[in-house]
Amino acid sequence: MYTSFFGLHEKPFSITPDPRYLFMSERHGEALAHLVYGVTESGGFVQLTGEVGTGKTTLVRSLLLTRMPDNADVAVVLNPQITVLEFLLTICEELGIDVPGQKDSTKALTDALNRHLLSAHADGRRTILVVDEAQNLAPAVLEQVRLLTNLETAKQKLLQIILIGQPELRELLGRNDLRQLAQRITGRYHLEPLTRDETAQYVEHRLRVAGALGEVVDAGAKKEVFRLSQGVPRLINVICDRALLGAYSQESRVITRRLIRRAANEVSGELERTPLARPVAIAAGLAIVVALTSVFLLTRNPEPANLAVATAPVVQIPDDSDQTPEPESISEAGSIPVATTVAVTTKATLSEELAAAGELTSMDFARAALFDLWGLDYKSGAEGGCAQAAEAGLACLYQRGSWSGLRQLNRPAVLSVVDNSGNSHEVVLLAINSDSSAELSIGGVRVTHPVSEITDIWFGQFMLLWRPPGGTPVSLGPGSRGAEVVWLRRSLANIDERYTSDATNSDEYDSNLQNIVRQFQRDNRLDVDGLAGQQTLILVNSLLRADGTPRLMMPTPTAARMVEN
Repeated sequence: MYTSFFGLHEKPFSITPDPRYLFMSERHGEALAHLVYGVTESGGFVQLTGEVGTGKTTLVRSLLLTRMPDNADVAVVLNPQITVLEFLLTICEELGIDVPGQKDSTKALTDALNRHLLSAHADGRRTILVVDEAQNLAPAVLEQVRLLTNLETAKQKLLQIILIGQPELRELLGRNDLRQLAQRITGRYHLEPLTRDETAQYVEHRLRVAGALGEVVDAGAKKEVFRLSQGVPRLINVICDRALLGAYSQESRVITRRLIRRAANEVSGELERTPLARPVAIAAGLAIVVALTSVFLLTRNPEPANLAVATAPVVQIPDDSDQTPEPESISEAGSIPVATTVAVTTKATLSEELAAAGELTSMDFARAALFDLWGLDYKSGAEGGCAQAAEAGLACLYQRGSWSGLRQLNRPAVLSVVDNSGNSHEVVLLAINSDSSAELSIGGVRVTHPVSEITDIWFGQFMLLWRPPGGTPVSLGPGSRGAEVVWLRRSLANIDERYTSDATNSDEYDSNLQNIVRQFQRDNRLDVDGLAGQQTLILVNSLLRADGTPRLMMPTPTAARMVEN
């Protein structure tokens, strides 16, 4: 649509892993060097990890197309959520090994693979196994991977294995029961996102490959791309692609900072999950929040008509409240005291209120306010917030999403927002009203603003708490068994009789339940995959009335039915 307008011969920011667009940053160059080492040296493993969207798959594609030795045979496993038998069968199929009539025998498959490797070695050929998304491998499959390295001659290994995965792969291989596998890894590399300068170079690189001749994205816009994407290539692509479309619709030949921000806001529901990462400020008493904000608002709007403080109990501020609280005001355990929320209505803009609150909009304060909504105390400086939540049977969900997605999940959430000066803040979304406004907690002060004003400075990043069935977040799918499956069946039936399964008390996730989950996902505009992941389970949870569960909006009477135990 916009390619001819900008003089391009193709879309430069497609998210498909095209090796032609591979940008060789310093980190990507080092990562590729590790992969090349893995396919040219014999024995052991090479492990490549990186966050979602950092370019791991593109690197692998480049390796397979341009850097693979002529004498190499490659087996690629793209779907690692399989059994040991399926894993071995996939490798044999990739290498063209025929195992007639014995495809249900692990021993037969292993023996056939060993014969093939010995034959290939005798012919001077190398055999390489590449496993993508390896963090999803089951421990039993990982043990089988280790056993495959025992296929060897007296001098060298017959199979070179490259494991590609997300950071969870490092944690998985750090388990004590997998230490034998970890000890056989001969090369490790973790792929980091791009720096600010590399992000600007990356944008220019992709535009040049697509045929751009002049400046399409100005310097300020490139800085904004880095701030919003944190250097993750996939997020850069999504934002820039939508910005090009927006510029085309406005007949603008140059992408500006404003267009980038608008594009990020439009596609926020499409962005990948990125962890919230901000320095945690030292906790202080919430009373100082009320004092500072009130002073700011009174100074800005001295007329009494412009300031209305709720009649709920308010923390008393001493006469010498301009003095910094002593450290003793925080408990020894590090708990952040959460006062009764003060409701403030003012003519100040949301960005101005954020600037006034300053360091009091840290993640620590936001978590304290969110935990308080669930009736929990948050301890600053102790174990992580999600670990504290887990002790109470709750789980964290970090994600990027849209405003409509937040309404659907219907849980208070910590939002990461950016004021007009470019400073980041963490606030808590408390409620969504019917008049296109929403209530926020800014450092403990409850304020109301139009939804449009909030979404203008929020680009989709949020964190919420939810109560998973059984107390531990799990993803349910075909083959899953247990009380969580029974809970899912009964919950869906209580939400709508159309979701009633054939065997309400069955603890097996069968094809009938999978079809019901697909229908539920389709009705609620979720990704239709038939798997009950966190988003699906949270939505099921949200449509049920559960005591002690805070909500942004109360569910409709027809949807809010009790689930019988």
